[in-house]
Amino acid sequence: MGTTVTATIDTTHVPPTFAELGVREEIVRALDDIGIERTFAIQELTLPLALAGDDLIGQARTGMGKTFGFGVPLLHRLASGQTNGTGTIDLDGTPRALIIVPTRELCVQVASDLENAAKHLHSTRGHVTVLSIYGGRPYESQIEALRSGVDVVVGTPGRLLDLAKQGHLILGKIGVLVLDEADEMLDLGFLPDIERILGMVPDKRQTMLFSATMPGPIITLARTFLTQPTHIRAEEADSSSIHERTAQHVYRAHALDKAEMVARVLQAGGRGATMIFTRTKRTAQKVADDLAERGFAVGAVHGDLGQIAREKALNAFRNRKIDVLVATDVAARGIDIDDVTHVINYQCPEDEKTYVHRIGRTGRAGRTGIAVTLVDWDDIPRWQLIDKALGLDIPDPVETYSNSPHFYAEMDIPAEAKGSIAKPVAERAAAKVDESPSAAPKAGPDEAGEPRRSRSRRRTRGGGSGAGHASDVESPQSSGEATPDTSGEGSSAPRRRRRRRSSASAPAAD
Repeated sequence: MGTTVTATIDTTHVPPTFAELGVREEIVRALDDIGIERTFAIQELTLPLALAGDDLIGQARTGMGKTFGFGVPLLHRLASGQTNGTGTIDLDGTPRALIIVPTRELCVQVASDLENAAKHLHSTRGHVTVLSIYGGRPYESQIEALRSGVDVVVGTPGRLLDLAKQGHLILGKIGVLVLDEADEMLDLGFLPDIERILGMVPDKRQTMLFSATMPGPIITLARTFLTQPTHIRAEEADSSSIHERTAQHVYRAHALDKAEMVARVLQAGGRGATMIFTRTKRTAQKVADDLAERGFAVGAVHGDLGQIAREKALNAFRNRKIDVLVATDVAARGIDIDDVTHVINYQCPEDEKTYVHRIGRTGRAGRTGIAVTLVDWDDIPRWQLIDKALGLDIPDPVETYSNSPHFYAEMDIPAEAKGSIAKPVAERAAAKVDESPSAAPKAGPDEAGEPRRSRSRRRTRGGGSGAGHASDVESPQSSGEATPDTSGEGSSAPRRRRRRRSSASAPAAD
């Protein structure tokens, strides 16, 4: 059995720095380079245990710093080696740490965070290396990277298991194992794959499990594969499962009016980066296409897109090339994108857990945010279950349309805002024609302009001039005129071109 610790951090508490908690100077310097000096609650509570090599379960709300809660002690122990008794065995290019995550997007995010924290760390082989392994990418590059030697592997269960079965991923020297967003992996059906992977790693290891929620099957998994873990649940004073800094607005909306409502929210005062969540891949693409047509800078992330397209959209959103991202729940977990001001639930979430993770994209790390949920009439029963589970006290959302005055007032939408910020398609097409230098009509035969060139064609037969064909007159066939009858004697009209016949088969002259 393990130990459960629930800590509440009051508002007067000053969190310690990473250096004060004994983290290696190289990691502290790397974190300082990206503007991180002091710990969040989950990091403050987990670091002392994790640095000592203990098994633990870390539980905190989305956006509260769980990645560095396991990433910092993991890197510290790898870099320390066996010098102080708390590190792992010395690095030799075989993976020493394995982090399992549920989605490709989270895999890329976690790997990037660890690379930032490890940029000043060195081993006998050189820099401490981190490799992300996930589906949707060619096997060859990942296999080549493993052959070259890596220290930390971050991956999704399916691809990790494939490479391990093929013998390319060696798990026999793993000293630190992390399960991140474990409840999401349970929801996605990865539990059997995870159990197979856990059977391939050494029994003597440190295991850390991190998640925002802790359902029963995850607790069972922890009891099976963790050794006397300490369960740490970190919350702020008087906090609920929802960020208090996130203003939540719920509207009963008609399906045919939702696009208009979203377009107006995207024109609200103070609106910055915005994420829009849908339940289905098809709806996500439809909403993204519609908003693009209305003139908004928008991208999409969903399962029907290739991995390169998904990463391109996320990078464009992070770099502010676009400020609206439409996504299915694949992007609702662990994607750390700064300064998301608005989250819009285009469709009612399936359950309270999905709702929490969706709106957790805003109001992160002490910032404020706005969450808007549009509920269809048919989804009212589902919403009431979510409302009851979370204690939101909004069981019957107000019936709202895109032109409702209270909607404009609550969302701080300018009175002149309409459903589009671009010209209508017809106007844009007309303007394009007017501005195009090649759009002027060509002069016809009766209009002023360059006359058509009359071209004389000479028909030949056998390289010589054909009999009965005028060399200076265009053939009727080529000019498109009707061919006159040539059956009468003495006709001067040119004959139809015929195949040459042998003299024996030629008809006799009249």
